[in-house]
Amino acid sequence: MASDKSFCSSYSLLSPEKAGVIDLLRILIYSDVHERGCVDSSEKGEESFERRLIMFVSILAQKLLLSVAKPLSWIGLAIEFWLNLLSSNRNFGRLLVNCFRGKVVMPDRESGSFTSIVDNLDKRVELDNRIRPGDDEYHAALSMTASKASYENENYLRTTVTHHWQVKRENLNRKQTLGMEFLGSYNFWNDYQRKATTKAFMLRDRDTIMVAFRGTEPFNVDDWCLDFDLSWYELPSAGKIHGGFMKALGLQKNLGWPKELGPHLKMPAPFAYYAIREKLSLGGALAILFPAILAIHGEKWLMDRLEGFMERVLKEHQIEYFRFVYGKDIVPRLPYDDSASMFTHFGRCCYFNSKYQGKILPEEPNKNFFLPLRVIPMMMNAWYELMRSFMIAYEKGPSYREGLLLRILRVIGLLVPGIPAHAPQDYVNSTRLGGSQLFLHQQ
Repeated sequence: MASDKSFCSSYSLLSPEKAGVIDLLRILIYSDVHERGCVDSSEKGEESFERRLIMFVSILAQKLLLSVAKPLSWIGLAIEFWLNLLSSNRNFGRLLVNCFRGKVVMPDRESGSFTSIVDNLDKRVELDNRIRPGDDEYHAALSMTASKASYENENYLRTTVTHHWQVKRENLNRKQTLGMEFLGSYNFWNDYQRKATTKAFMLRDRDTIMVAFRGTEPFNVDDWCLDFDLSWYELPSAGKIHGGFMKALGLQKNLGWPKELGPHLKMPAPFAYYAIREKLSLGGALAILFPAILAIHGEKWLMDRLEGFMERVLKEHQIEYFRFVYGKDIVPRLPYDDSASMFTHFGRCCYFNSKYQGKILPEEPNKNFFLPLRVIPMMMNAWYELMRSFMIAYEKGPSYREGLLLRILRVIGLLVPGIPAHAPQDYVNSTRLGGSQLFLHQQ
């Protein structure tokens, strides 16, 4: 059955599983790419070389990733197991002692103490008790901490939300219980990958419901393929939207975006958009797309209750959307914001430099990143961040101490600037240290 694309006005879809070596070469050499079996597009005619190069890179990257999916997953599992083996036995020295005594504590992946690689980059669990409910920066700080926590298992999330975050909030005001309620952790179906690869959790903070989508896991090929899938769908009055993220949110292969799911439709797991919409009656990109599909379906009453989104779509609801960008982070600058890639990054940008000084800008500096003139400044900044990692605990307090894993990542950043800047530590630090004046718009 052909895919229903009636929800969009135009589209361009890339299928790496249908592309061979000859197809890739033809995309680079010949301009009639729409005649290729690996490209399904509503547009006809010739494409520029710049656009064909983007298609080539997108398809090639996905094919290479899929070819190393299993070994990459094994490496990630091994690193996670080792990190949790060390923490379960307190440290390497205690692990050796326990080995000799035959009392090694083995980590349990489903336990509330098992943590992901992302959490090992920033082990802070508690909210900053200096930021109180009602403060200008409160929701920004909570959102960033929830985004970091979204990489963890359900037991970890339940314990963190109902005990760690709840205790801190009760201590802020003893006259009133201000604890949070954990609403659930979910695995959502991706109809194109035929797996439940979209993950999110929900919590209630007094009269606010927060949905945190998990972003890209470092060793998860399915996540990386979604990022590199530069297919797009054009929605009326919303423009061209990243196809990979649409699929993660619940786009169905044969049905597109029906307003309601048929009663006889049986899937191994729910679709993210429909499940969350029902509960309210993915990472950052899914949270942005969710209201866009609400707008398509005319869900006005839910739109009026959502905080944060798309300029043109949500302007009539008087809802603002802000992007958070730290320093030289490469991820929020991809894909390129230019005519060849056909994407643009929208919304005012809450930008923080490497000293965690924030300002609101129309767009982040150096939005297209790989400019030759920027290489030396980026390398110098990477050296500064590495040196800062040894000093920040003395300047800002012990909760800002950086661990060995993050310092190793910062050393890698000396060769590949922009990668360490996407780690959660700098984003959490930014919302805690960036200054309350930056978040006055949340009042």
